[in-house]
Amino acid sequence: MKSKQEHASLLRLATRASLSVAITLVIAKAIAWWLSGSVSLLAGLTDSLLDSAASFLNLLAVHYALKPADDDHRYGHGKAESLAGLGQALFIAVSALLVGTQAVERIQHPEPLHAEGLGIAVMLLALALTAGLLVLQRRVIRITGSTAIRADSLHYRSDLLLNGGILVALVLASLGWDRADGLFGMGIAFYILWSAFSIARESVSVLMDEELSTTITDDMQRLACTIPGVLGAHDLRSRVSGTHWYVQLHLELPGDLSLSAAHILCEQAAAAITAQYPRAEVLVHADPCEVVSA
Repeated sequence: MKSKQEHASLLRLATRASLSVAITLVIAKAIAWWLSGSVSLLAGLTDSLLDSAASFLNLLAVHYALKPADDDHRYGHGKAESLAGLGQALFIAVSALLVGTQAVERIQHPEPLHAEGLGIAVMLLALALTAGLLVLQRRVIRITGSTAIRADSLHYRSDLLLNGGILVALVLASLGWDRADGLFGMGIAFYILWSAFSIARESVSVLMDEELSTTITDDMQRLACTIPGVLGAHDLRSRVSGTHWYVQLHLELPGDLSLSAAHILCEQAAAAITAQYPRAEVLVHADPCEVVSA
């Protein structure tokens, strides 16, 4: 199980890698678009510019979210990650509108491209860098469960498809299919817009304190009930803030237990849950129940 310090290091590594990839691709795509005039490359450049802004916002949000709890934020600052996700969704939606506008113009007025070879080389570079970043982000998400990194990863997965589409469009355009550039740009714009909606929906669910999945909460209740002396569990509630899960539940215990004995069982139930779900912070309330003898 990774420590909180290791989680923080992974989150910082992922945000810095994301920003570095975005800036590298902005420079490469700007050169290729300037020389080729491809609207698909312009779509990719626009997306990468917004990626840079979103990645920088993500870096700031994760830095803030990692701050420890204080007197004004007793549950920590983790929801800054979800706010960053909403910001990313806005950036991505704007890029989709810009790309769609350019694509419509190119469909109506197709033009031959120039320097297609350079454009193709840049898109191959973009695919390689994006794929490498996604591998890193997938590992960080698996370990930390970060909402901000998950949102970033979702939009870079859309970038992978975007870059692949641009590559195909450039190849077809080099073979004389001038309208392919605009058509692929339009398709890419719709996919980017859908990605923005998906990121926003996930971020809002966290900000609105949506419950963890029933699979997880049912398993948490089962784990609490495995402690000898526990009669049952009910009213489990949960919410997510950044990389942390906050869980509350009522534990049914024999009414004749001493306060000390009941406290020990509550601690054991909480420990059983956190052993399986290390990101969970569990608060247990003891409910006295009468034991019915057979």
